[in-house]
Amino acid sequence: MSLPEQRWQIASAGGDALATALGISPFLARILWGRGWQTVAVARAFLTGEEVLPDPHTVFPDLSRSVARLTAAIAQQEAIAICGDYDADGMTSTALLLRTLRAVGGHADYEIPSRAREGYGINERMVRSLQERGVSLILTVDNGIAAHSPLALARQLGVDVIVTDHHDLPPELPPALAILNPKMLPPDSPYATIAGVGVAYLLGRALAARCGQLSTLEPMLLELLALGTIADLAALVGVNRHLTRQGLQRLGRSCLPGVRALQQVAGLADLRQDLKPDAVGFALGPRINAVGRIGDPTIAIELLTTDDEGIALERAMQCEQINQKRQQLCQEIEAQAIAQVETALTTGEIDLQRDRVLVLMQPNWHQGVIGIVASRLVERYGAPVFLATAAADDQLRGSARGIPEFHVFAALESAKSLLLHHGGHPAAGGFSLQAEHWPAFQEALQRFAQTHLQPAWIRPRVEVDALVDIRDLSLALWADMEKLQPCGMGNRAPVLASTHVRVVAQKAFGKNQEHLRLTLARGAKTITALAWRGAEALPLPPVVDMAYTLNRKLEQGESYLELEVKGLRRPCPPPIYQP
Repeated sequence: MSLPEQRWQIASAGGDALATALGISPFLARILWGRGWQTVAVARAFLTGEEVLPDPHTVFPDLSRSVARLTAAIAQQEAIAICGDYDADGMTSTALLLRTLRAVGGHADYEIPSRAREGYGINERMVRSLQERGVSLILTVDNGIAAHSPLALARQLGVDVIVTDHHDLPPELPPALAILNPKMLPPDSPYATIAGVGVAYLLGRALAARCGQLSTLEPMLLELLALGTIADLAALVGVNRHLTRQGLQRLGRSCLPGVRALQQVAGLADLRQDLKPDAVGFALGPRINAVGRIGDPTIAIELLTTDDEGIALERAMQCEQINQKRQQLCQEIEAQAIAQVETALTTGEIDLQRDRVLVLMQPNWHQGVIGIVASRLVERYGAPVFLATAAADDQLRGSARGIPEFHVFAALESAKSLLLHHGGHPAAGGFSLQAEHWPAFQEALQRFAQTHLQPAWIRPRVEVDALVDIRDLSLALWADMEKLQPCGMGNRAPVLASTHVRVVAQKAFGKNQEHLRLTLARGAKTITALAWRGAEALPLPPVVDMAYTLNRKLEQGESYLELEVKGLRRPCPPPIYQP
């Protein structure tokens, strides 16, 4: 396979004044400048984590009302129910509030809808069932903002509802007692990007403080916040960065038996060190998410709420087994989808420059993992992807993932007359429709994509922070880049690029020979690089341009650098390397 066509975007140089004022390297200053932290005050606050955050009670008008209602319910021993969601954000939010409510004396339980039978969010069946069980107060977590009919039923039945959510606002807000949602805040608020677990954290912390138990519960709150925030791919800026950094410092020495057990089965044996976001995003988060995707979410809730070491290890092992099944399903469905696309590209049924979106359906695909596969197809083809599979009653259910220039939720809105349900945000969404409307849905999405996307944008995008000669790579440079941690969405690990690099050796590895190990050279300097899922590019030409992140490896007490490939292309004219 030849090298993929990619569009590289290399950040412009700048930031000399930051380097002087903050006493940091010009290289680090350039990255801060390129990411928009261009004033001394903003850059200093970002690096030190000493940003002054406003009191959430002043930011969320309904926070005090929510705490007052919960305090009264606890005092009267009312039955409280948490209505959660089946992804990592929803499950960590559920566990966080369940632990908090029980710790302060609340009579609390939870319910999560069936992914296969009911889909996302609180529904009327759940409301009726909870009311019949004597519940008088419902908390939604990571859902509820668009649940107008279920909440109207709850009001009719005399059940109060507090909505905690972070999804986009509908035209009409639901009839809730209180609503906590960062989408109701100005876009520049430091709280604007918090995930569902971030909203649950603010409520749980405020309740713990009201009940005089904040010092006891704070470690648990921060751990579950960090776990859910990173697993949900929330932007690690503002409040998220500030609080996630604190949570990561605790996760490696977790106070929760379930987290310790999950680290054990995930192979994170050294629990004495702070965890990096990658350890959560690629090791812990997927094992929790897998349970919600293809298993029983109660396994993850029990994992995160039990104080019994034996139960914790048993649940963690169940998560591991389910995750292995999830990995196999993803591989099978991805292979089928790629084969479908490649065949259609050959016949002309699909033309990405014409269609500018991939809309695929197979009735036997597992609904729980098609979102993961959609993300992988976006990485491969550089186009928005909508995947669907068969559900009950001649319906289809699907997941969508976008590219930066494409608004997934707006695309679904443009086709809402064809849909039974839909939701999401700019980067991702979910939908359902009657199978008979599938051809019209495909056409509607293609029209939207053709209107909003340029053909040149339909290529995998590689964002490069700076150009560097690989002869200048060093552990000192890696240490400089570590000052940007925690890295993740909204603050990705710095991507560097080197041009005209010689490929000295190249070899596939992995269980299915799907990964690629490279030895690279420029002048007398050699270095190793890994390209995950990159073996399809074999054989590489003798000279390439490469984008990558820096990783430090430790072997027999010695540290060395290894590159993780983020982009490959044929060499362009030699650049003048930035100093």
